[in-house]
Amino acid sequence: MNFTKILVGILFFACLLLVSEAGFSQITSVADDVVPTEYSSGAQDNIHVFCGEKNELNAMLIASYPQGETGNFEWQKYNTATGIFDFYSSDQSGNQTSTISNLADGGYRVNITTTSGAKTYTAWVINNYIVPSAEITDSDCNSFTLNGTFDSPKITYVDLATKMPKELGKDINVKWSLDGGVVSAVLKSTIVEPPTKNTTCTLTVTDKFGCVGNADVQYISIVTKASFEYKLEGQEKKSDPSKIEVPLTVTFTNTSENGDAGKYEWYFYKDLQKIKDEIKAGTFKDSIQDIIYSDNPVYTYEETGAYKVKLVSKKVSQSTTCTDYFYMKDYIVADSSFIDAPNVFTPDGNGNNDTFAVKFFSMKTVKLTIFNRWGKVLHVWESNNVQGFYNTATSVPQSVWNGKVGGQMATPGVYFWVAEGVGRDGERRKENGFFHLFRGK
Repeated sequence: MNFTKILVGILFFACLLLVSEAGFSQITSVADDVVPTEYSSGAQDNIHVFCGEKNELNAMLIASYPQGETGNFEWQKYNTATGIFDFYSSDQSGNQTSTISNLADGGYRVNITTTSGAKTYTAWVINNYIVPSAEITDSDCNSFTLNGTFDSPKITYVDLATKMPKELGKDINVKWSLDGGVVSAVLKSTIVEPPTKNTTCTLTVTDKFGCVGNADVQYISIVTKASFEYKLEGQEKKSDPSKIEVPLTVTFTNTSENGDAGKYEWYFYKDLQKIKDEIKAGTFKDSIQDIIYSDNPVYTYEETGAYKVKLVSKKVSQSTTCTDYFYMKDYIVADSSFIDAPNVFTPDGNGNNDTFAVKFFSMKTVKLTIFNRWGKVLHVWESNNVQGFYNTATSVPQSVWNGKVGGQMATPGVYFWVAEGVGRDGERRKENGFFHLFRGK
């Protein structure tokens, strides 16, 4: 066997024994963190940092001498006034370990005596805590300020080589969270655009040893956020739902956040073209057509045009009244008036084209007259307050012609119609045309 390999193996085994003894014959603990000292010279000891409450002594140390041996333990505590370790306690139980607990901050040394010899170990303990406090100041409609402070002790120990105190850095970190979401990493922070609901603001302070302190403060919202939705009523019943006619009824649903009931203001603006015409003519005074004080209004547009709506929401508190507005991006557009009619009429009772209906869209007044080829009036219908009636066959039965004259079926052939009236856009309209009346054999 190679002598060099044998020597290397013996040295490696000896090193394992030394590491094992140094690793187990020592002071241990259940500290939250253990960091080494930074003495100016000599061997370093460990600093055991325990996280807890203020004025709580939860530090403890465990001394052990394993490998089957038992012994006596004498504990000492460092005296900063004299610079020496004084007697603290003695454990003559003959066990393999000795524990001291409820320890005040400072340095502790243990002398372990066994049948094979004596060992001495030194450690420092720190009862660490973080006690934060939080408050809210300067709360208004635009922002509020989070103010945080915290109380945490300095971590100090003594350089046993120089007998001079040393401070261990804690690397403090802070963060503010609003309902779990982080919003700031400084103790004093201004929050713009305050939430519209009561919100828990949490200050969390941590250090590099894993100690944590939390403090909550409740933000009582004094702000509101305006918003709404709207629905054009009755459009699904029309034969052409893509057309929007007047009178147009619109239901507005208030979706504002944190607004006070009974304090909503709705501003209904004039038709865009009407505003432009007034400005051009020099008669413009106000773009607002109506103001309604309601939570969820229903509004009817009587004239065609393109309309905007604005909602103002209010939140009243002891200190102030906060407002917010929502101005709809798109326009509510009601199409211009028109009159139209089919050119084929087949009153044969089969359910298709059995009545002749002239379609009126966004008209205010209408007069409809049907003639035969010799100019004789066969049917007349007139209204001074037309309410929509795009599909007059179903909405205004009396406005349609059923193909009868004096109760008798009209003969097939060509007939004429004339429709005239005033649209809700103010335009006078007159349309006419002819249509064919067919009957099945």
